[in-house]
Amino acid sequence: MTDSPLLIEDRGAVRVITVNRPDKLNALNAATLDALAAAFADAGADPSVRAVVLTGSGPKAFVAGADIAEMNGLTPVQGRDFSQRGQRMMRRVEKLPKPVIAMINGFALGGGLELAMCCHLRVAADTAKVGQPEINLGLIPGFGGTQRLLRLAGRAATLELCLVGAPIDAARAHALGIVNRVVPAAELETETLKLAEQLAAAAPLALRGMIDCINVGGEVGLEEGLEYESAQFGLVFSTADMREGTAAFLERRKPAFSGE
Repeated sequence: MTDSPLLIEDRGAVRVITVNRPDKLNALNAATLDALAAAFADAGADPSVRAVVLTGSGPKAFVAGADIAEMNGLTPVQGRDFSQRGQRMMRRVEKLPKPVIAMINGFALGGGLELAMCCHLRVAADTAKVGQPEINLGLIPGFGGTQRLLRLAGRAATLELCLVGAPIDAARAHALGIVNRVVPAAELETETLKLAEQLAAAAPLALRGMIDCINVGGEVGLEEGLEYESAQFGLVFSTADMREGTAAFLERRKPAFSGE
């Protein structure tokens, strides 16, 4: 649809989803949240898609935040509902059984950083800036920022970013563990797609098992996490990809994974 807030393109087995509101710095309104939820549901269900890249259009922003104009008139109940709408969508991304890479091409602030953090990996341009500036609006993060940032960067960094509200550059975000890689802006797309293609060529069921284990392990105790990992480890022995991968290793050849 021409009025969609997203651009969606398949590059081989990699689906690229672009938030396309450059005049609003790709701010997240309700329609964009719903479009993203639908787009990730489609990507998860499409067997031809092995990995997803999420980015923003234009040279300035990945996503500069939630749409303040839309939020300004919300009642307390509507505000809670808007928060839960965003959280549901981002939880869908986080639990997608295929790797999702945030390609952070500019500002990732507020809801934009929250969106990036729900992705499995984050590659940032060296010119990018990230932050949780909600305090400057009399708000708090509402799409999971306090929780995912705490898990990625720890208590001290989370308190600083949320309480002070000042953005940080990509180098510091990398040092804090918020982003996985920082690359020159001119190489961002090339390097991100290279990583996505590498993941797309990997064994899909093994990737899914790893994502599941890490999601579960981040929320439970060590013993429960280890037990879950053992169960998932056993399951992959039922897959053709496990037989192919081990056979290819023994035969000193490159494996060809089918997702079965």
